[in-house]
Amino acid sequence: MKYKKYFRKTSLKQKGVGEFFLNEIAKKNPKKFLEVGVFHGVTARNVCELLYSTRGQDFKYVGLDLFAETLENQKEVIPNTKFSNPIKNLYFNYIKRQNPYSLEAVNDLLKKFKDNVSLIKGNSNILLKKIDMSKIDFVFLDGGHDYQTVKNDLDCCKDVVINGGTILCDDYDLSYAPGVKKAIDEFSSEHGLRCSIICNDRFAKIEKN
Repeated sequence: MKYKKYFRKTSLKQKGVGEFFLNEIAKKNPKKFLEVGVFHGVTARNVCELLYSTRGQDFKYVGLDLFAETLENQKEVIPNTKFSNPIKNLYFNYIKRQNPYSLEAVNDLLKKFKDNVSLIKGNSNILLKKIDMSKIDFVFLDGGHDYQTVKNDLDCCKDVVINGGTILCDDYDLSYAPGVKKAIDEFSSEHGLRCSIICNDRFAKIEKN
């Protein structure tokens, strides 16, 4: 399945990375998918299109993000939400009249799947503790990149892997965010989980041994 950008920003923009990501999800065909770090919603829309093609209406997507451009934790990597393309700026500022990195804009992008989608605005350090992980079978972790945030997110999602699901982490070997790799390696070792580094060290896939 081709990974589409929907005229928005996405971290999976490198050639072949989006398709690799979708193929990993297709292998598992999850019924309930959790994404931490929704950003402009491009990954969310691609995931929903994929799951709809394989499961029809029998899937749920849950997305969690701050949907804010200022961060309380200054150790975090702040995503670049601005377009360099003047046409895209024109489109969102004067035609859509939306900030693409907003809850409103992402809901708009996902309106085709409004009955399957639940978007939650807030900090994963707080909100993940309140989510029932027992029915989630696939997590895409691409939220905060500070060590403590990644470790918290992984700890909160531990039951997904224990129950046979998968956690796929983005930016495993990101040079300017070494806390991601440290947290993933520690989490996998502490709980005796299999951690596969895939797609040229881009992703870490965590599963049961």
